[in-house]
Amino acid sequence: MRVVLTNDDGVHSPGLEALRLSLEAEHEVWVFAPDGERSGTSHRITLNAPLMKKRLAERVYSCSGSPADCVLLAVLGALPFKPDMVIAGINIGPNIGTDIVYSGTAAAARQGALMGIPALAVSLDAAEKPFRFGPLARFVALNLGEFASLWDDSHFVNINAPNSEAYAGTAITRPSRRRYRDKLEELRLPDGNSCYYLHGTQPDTDGGPLGDWEALGRNRVSVSPVLLQPLGHEEDGAYRRARFAL
Repeated sequence: MRVVLTNDDGVHSPGLEALRLSLEAEHEVWVFAPDGERSGTSHRITLNAPLMKKRLAERVYSCSGSPADCVLLAVLGALPFKPDMVIAGINIGPNIGTDIVYSGTAAAARQGALMGIPALAVSLDAAEKPFRFGPLARFVALNLGEFASLWDDSHFVNINAPNSEAYAGTAITRPSRRRYRDKLEELRLPDGNSCYYLHGTQPDTDGGPLGDWEALGRNRVSVSPVLLQPLGHEEDGAYRRARFAL
């Protein structure tokens, strides 16, 4: 299988390298990743500026754009083939629940799926060393064919794993609801203007027994199929009953 790896931590991330080494024994692996960290860039794409591709090694390229840019370029011709699979990761830190709205890792997988390619976003629930990438990289390599067979063009797959040497199993989960507790710090400048820093503590998470956060807490690998097309639910009825002025 021809696999394109990308991420939002940058082309030199140890998580990406661990995944590359695990996959290349049985697959043709190409890296096309941002030239620096792009965490929190969501699904930004570059429309009105050129993007730089730089060859770093055999089948390893950096890109000056976002994670979604990397996938767009790789699929549209910056690489000499159309990949069979796009994998974003391994991200340092989890991408669970509402985080996937902001995540460049999730956006790269979403972009792959939007372009008709099976796609995975892969993240490790760890904020500091030691990062135990090996078990998660092996999980992806062992199950790559299964993920490819299960995929259809309605979704991408968001995978999160605990920072553990051995897992208790897998869980098919739903993205949890994350409630962020952000705070703004203002710094007044001598010229009368202000600059701001955004700070936050650990968010509150509510996902119930099928949530991705709960799976990590049980030392399980969380596997969440994430729909590409946003769908209304019970809110639809209230909007249909509303009388909008024209």
